[in-house]
Amino acid sequence: MTKPSDYANYSPQDVRKMIRAGEWDRPTSGMCEGYVQANLAVLSKDLAYDFLVFAQRNPKPCPILDVTEVGKTEPKLIAPGADITKDIPRYRVWENGELVDEVTDVTKYWRDDLVAFLIGCSFSFEGAMLQSHVPVRHIECGCNVPMYVTNIQCKPAGRLSGPMVVSMRPIPADLVPKAVLCTGRFPAVHGAPVHIGDPAGIGIKNIDKPDFGDAVEIKPGEIPVFWACGVTPQAVIMAAKPDFAITHAPGHMFIADLKDSDYAVF
Repeated sequence: MTKPSDYANYSPQDVRKMIRAGEWDRPTSGMCEGYVQANLAVLSKDLAYDFLVFAQRNPKPCPILDVTEVGKTEPKLIAPGADITKDIPRYRVWENGELVDEVTDVTKYWRDDLVAFLIGCSFSFEGAMLQSHVPVRHIECGCNVPMYVTNIQCKPAGRLSGPMVVSMRPIPADLVPKAVLCTGRFPAVHGAPVHIGDPAGIGIKNIDKPDFGDAVEIKPGEIPVFWACGVTPQAVIMAAKPDFAITHAPGHMFIADLKDSDYAVF
């Protein structure tokens, strides 16, 4: 089976064309190496301010890269000409906090009062990890990254509150400091880990049963390392139960035209 990493050297524009044509509906980790990937959260205009404040108060899980104009589908800052209703491999549609549909195109659900938030994704710093010879297990396996709902509560804003979601990558013990340093350079895409080691310390009962994504092997001598995750808004949607929302399906990201290096801080 073709792996996302087989498209590592493709341009974001070419991959978005594939997605829009229905030629790719799987996770995107490893695609377009060196380019920023983004999570999606779409809410009605009357909730947009609450979400903006929520993101400002919770920058680790919700670092905002772009916000669309009300009713518009073009992310002008990070991918001019793109369309966030068609250029993501798979979407989730929510009503009153319940998942009601999972589709590859949300054009039929789009409304004139919707605002889309593009949020930094940890897939963006995986290129830096690989360049530093830090292995990324889900890329090796061609599967989705494992993600977990934690007991870390985000700071509430208006009507929005809920737990932080994290992504996990098993790292050889001697490479954990390198993983921390190379991901810490990218605060706009979650930055350094929020937890290292014992999953129970952040409320994860079974590391082999992620809440989103796929389980991956943790080999002897490896330590589970957890990064804040842009799936957090989906946990918030389930907790706050807005009447309507659209998100990406976990692991199925929007690939922007900007490079990871544009967001490196040192």
